[in-house]
Amino acid sequence: MKGSQPATQAGQDAGSSPLPLYHRIYMVLREQILEGFFPEDTPMPSEVELGQSFGVSRVTIRKTLERLEAEGLVVRQRGRGTFARPQRASRAVDAGLRGLMENLLAMGLRTKVKVLEFQYMAAPDHIAAALDLPRGATVQKAVRLRSHKGEPFSHAVTWVPEDVGRTYTRADMQKMPFLQLLDRAGVKVARAYQRVTARAADATVAPLIGVEVGAPLLCIIRTVRDQNGRPVEYIRALYRPDRYEFEINLDMGPSETEEPALWTPSGGSL
Repeated sequence: MKGSQPATQAGQDAGSSPLPLYHRIYMVLREQILEGFFPEDTPMPSEVELGQSFGVSRVTIRKTLERLEAEGLVVRQRGRGTFARPQRASRAVDAGLRGLMENLLAMGLRTKVKVLEFQYMAAPDHIAAALDLPRGATVQKAVRLRSHKGEPFSHAVTWVPEDVGRTYTRADMQKMPFLQLLDRAGVKVARAYQRVTARAADATVAPLIGVEVGAPLLCIIRTVRDQNGRPVEYIRALYRPDRYEFEINLDMGPSETEEPALWTPSGGSL
């Protein structure tokens, strides 16, 4: 198969959602394109290959790709194939990192986490790029489910360079906030780039956090760098919007505000 292997839950979970099948496949592929899952210089899998992966007809895949093409997310070239073209309208806003880190630490201390996955693997291309690593470099991948007052509200996937990951265990992740693990390893966090967007819950995440497939989720993607500018963490976290709020105070003063972003589960302070 050309390109990367797409996630296939949308097609295999056809009976669990009222959304049209092509629309669920569209949402899965759209999210993967926006996250850089498909290299822009490599053709995506063909209609036949995508149909086999998702367990659906070629007609369904063609309808999905037509919608993605209409949105400018793919380009179809005769004789060459279909290519991903991720496009985002975004603008970076400077905010105080200290307050962000303090609030993330507070959330880690006052919520419960369950580690669903903990492994070392070859980094997918978009993860290697995010962490400034060579293609295929070994990284640690961890998947965590976070709960507040017994209710799950967050599903997070974290990738870190291998040498950082080797400083702690799965058991450590279960009982200590990640920022404390970095600090214990001597990593001095100095800067973070964060993007906030929306994602649809797929068939993997939906049952874990108690929502329907296709339900809208808040998505926060963050790259954390140390004092030398090296990326030490890349995380994609999905949140239930009815159980989690993102707050940021804005003013017309200097970019480093006194009251930076706050993260709190809905229905009670952390």
